[in-house]
Amino acid sequence: MAFDPNREPVAPRPAASVILVRSRAGTGEAEVFLLRRHRRASFMSSAFVFPGGAVDPGEEHEPRRTAARELFEEAGVLLGRQPVSADDLAAMRAAVHAGEPFDEVLAARGVELALDRVHYFAHWITPSAEAKRFSARFFVAELPPGQTPSFDNRETVDEAWVTPDEALARAGELRLPPPQVRTFYELRDAAPGGPAAVLALAAERARHPHPILPRFAAMPDAPHGFCLLLPWDPDYASAGTGEALEMAADHPLAVGPSRFVLDRDGAWRHVDAPR
Repeated sequence: MAFDPNREPVAPRPAASVILVRSRAGTGEAEVFLLRRHRRASFMSSAFVFPGGAVDPGEEHEPRRTAARELFEEAGVLLGRQPVSADDLAAMRAAVHAGEPFDEVLAARGVELALDRVHYFAHWITPSAEAKRFSARFFVAELPPGQTPSFDNRETVDEAWVTPDEALARAGELRLPPPQVRTFYELRDAAPGGPAAVLALAAERARHPHPILPRFAAMPDAPHGFCLLLPWDPDYASAGTGEALEMAADHPLAVGPSRFVLDRDGAWRHVDAPR
């Protein structure tokens, strides 16, 4: 990430990501699917992230459709109302990767997307100190029975299933960006209850949506001399630079650590503001 607090802000591009969950065998705990972005990617290179990407033309008002399409393109998971065989899923994914429009691939096999299985969880906006920005809705979806996700070996080159506790313990190894770190923090308490508890958490959060726009702030004693402030940080308005979307201190989402610090080893630490 190349932060420049003095750069002229660029408009964030609409995008969507999917927090794909399943029950862990043996424990029933919810675990989450991650994909590792290619090291030559222009955004979050080499990081493990949730499947997702930018909105395509015609999807501007349907972020859930973007989420479902990106989940299929990047992970091969289809949230459809009709059952599709593994062979047909592979053929459909190959057709999409070859350039055939997603809608046409679905229509050719009589498949309708089940967008009611895509549940809002969060909305993150890239700080204006970055050159490449997204306004990304994060959604939760449960892995459909009989489907196995896999990286596409194009934009993504590896994959992992992790519980929130495992993800946070391995945040540096996985090179998790701040939105992923924060999401796993928010999922920790619900995960032991399995996917049903995660979906219940998503339903509660959807009652109080609020965009999360971190702000760059100088922090001389930090390893890289800066931190990222979340909207409920006490210094968000006074010390942050760039675009801002403040959040009331009593907002239901304004809980827990309020800033991110980048360690020398490249791991993002989610920390409390100094008292």
